[in-house]
Amino acid sequence: MSGDTCLGSALCPAAGHKPKAGGLKGGGLGNKYVRLNVGGSLYYTTVQVLTRHDTMLKAMFSGRMEVLTDKEGWILIDRCGKHFGTILNYLRDDTIALPKHRQEIKELMAEAKYYLIQGLVDMCQAALQDKKDLYEPVCSIPIITSPKEEERLIESSMKPVVKLLYNRSNNKYSYTSNSDDNLLKNIELFDKLSLQFNGRVLFIKDVIGDEICCWSFYGQGRKLAEVCCTSIVYATEKKQTKVEFPEARIYEETLNVLLYETPRVPDNSLLEATSRSRSQASHSEDDEGFELRDRVRRIHVKRYSTYDDRQLGH
Repeated sequence: MSGDTCLGSALCPAAGHKPKAGGLKGGGLGNKYVRLNVGGSLYYTTVQVLTRHDTMLKAMFSGRMEVLTDKEGWILIDRCGKHFGTILNYLRDDTIALPKHRQEIKELMAEAKYYLIQGLVDMCQAALQDKKDLYEPVCSIPIITSPKEEERLIESSMKPVVKLLYNRSNNKYSYTSNSDDNLLKNIELFDKLSLQFNGRVLFIKDVIGDEICCWSFYGQGRKLAEVCCTSIVYATEKKQTKVEFPEARIYEETLNVLLYETPRVPDNSLLEATSRSRSQASHSEDDEGFELRDRVRRIHVKRYSTYDDRQLGH
């Protein structure tokens, strides 16, 4: 017996007592109280509650549908009784406190749909949408674990792609004093850009490449530019890895990939306007038949320098 649905102790049968058959025939109810067996859970309620709203329960208890009873007179409803108490409370008060967990709200909504209680269905749908908005992440950042995975992800993306490769574990040299700070700044900028351009650009992280810190920019499945942020420097006899933070260059290339948003064909006039200065600087290469938009701009910060007066190679 579900104690929270019994309407007074006088209405609840004593332990071991078998209720007598109520003599139900169609909609003829000789008593204002009805006894329900919902999937093995027993409930007492009134005909008034069951017929307040235009639902399947009203059809059952107003004579429009045939009802079945067991040998002890309990009206049988072949559904799970877990949420039937909540169903009755909604019919009584037109409102309820919904369960906290999404799964239980879904279960309750399924029961409400079965009993054709549209108001409760709407409540459940609204609650599920609120919970989805509450817990759904603002943006998702895939982490690349294999070259094939990266290739499929970039080729299938309808958005431009910005990839940050950071792999500190592959370095065999020591770092300069500010390299760790600059590596962190690169990662923080990546997070900032991913939030700023969420929905327009697909941002991915790569932790398996050969470089320590490198940005790559893709449009329509092709690599358009690359900014490598690491270099090797010499301090006396010791090699060290230096990590740069070319913030302006990274931001510029991120804006450039926005030219490759859908539709798939970029605006040629916009491409020409934004690349005119670079086109003039690389005029000799264009004469050889290379189009700027068909080449990868590799901006490598890598360089060799010395902290002493010795020349490289000596």
